[in-house]
Amino acid sequence: QVQLVESGGGLVQAGGSLRLSCAVSGTIFSINTMGWYRQAPGKQRELVATITGGGVTNQSDSVKGRLTISRDNAKNTVYLQLNSLELEDAGVYYCNFRQVDSDWRESDYWGQGTQVTVSS
Repeated sequence: QVQLVESGGGLVQAGGSLRLSCAVSGTIFSINTMGWYRQAPGKQRELVATITGGGVTNQSDSVKGRLTISRDNAKNTVYLQLNSLELEDAGVYYCNFRQVDSDWRESDYWGQGTQVTVSS
């Protein structure tokens, strides 16, 4: 089993910065990707950014230039730094952990979500 514990989020002013972290524990295999998704009210969950164990990143166009995603493999923790926050960045941010096990089966795990509110 895998557990994800998110921290960070809360109320942030537009133009400010946000830092989220997500610690993953449990049975972890080396082939994995960690990342963040978000869901605004009335909208579908969307990709924010992901990062592989080797450091390859993928980001949504809506956050490019404002976002840094990083991970500490020793701590199995992924970090998200989002700058110049916009009202459209508000929503529930979910940590995601995807891995391939020794039988080449892919599994997907989600955190409980952390609310980010952006004030004008």
